[in-house]
Amino acid sequence: MTDDTDLRLIAALRRDGRAGLATLAADLGLSRNTLRARLNRLIETGEIQGFTVLTRSDLAESPVRALMMVAIEGSGTDRVVGRMLTHPAVRAVHATTGRWDVIVDLATHSLAQLDETLSRIRKLDAVTQSETHLLMSTRRAAPPR
Repeated sequence: MTDDTDLRLIAALRRDGRAGLATLAADLGLSRNTLRARLNRLIETGEIQGFTVLTRSDLAESPVRALMMVAIEGSGTDRVVGRMLTHPAVRAVHATTGRWDVIVDLATHSLAQLDETLSRIRKLDAVTQSETHLLMSTRRAAPPR
């Protein structure tokens, strides 16, 4: 079970996954041994599933990013989501609550490619409505104090 300190540790790692134990410990007000034990426990329990790297080429390959909210009619959600996931521009499809059934994370090389992807998704059987938002910039949360 995670507590506030674990959540602060996870948030710090999201901001800088390369931060050293000494830096993380100082930022969180913990000893290095305590921090190491907490980190090991979060990994062992599966709360932290892994670490990854985001490279310049990851961003350069798909400079146009968008989130598409989609309403799906009837019980065809699994089938429609499966079809969405076959599009190369679709990075992920998230189930959600509220007005929209799913949120589709999209990444393309150009606005024209994004427009083509949006059109294909809108034409899928059972897709009744959509709304798309371009991602203009990304900011990270400030470190906890």
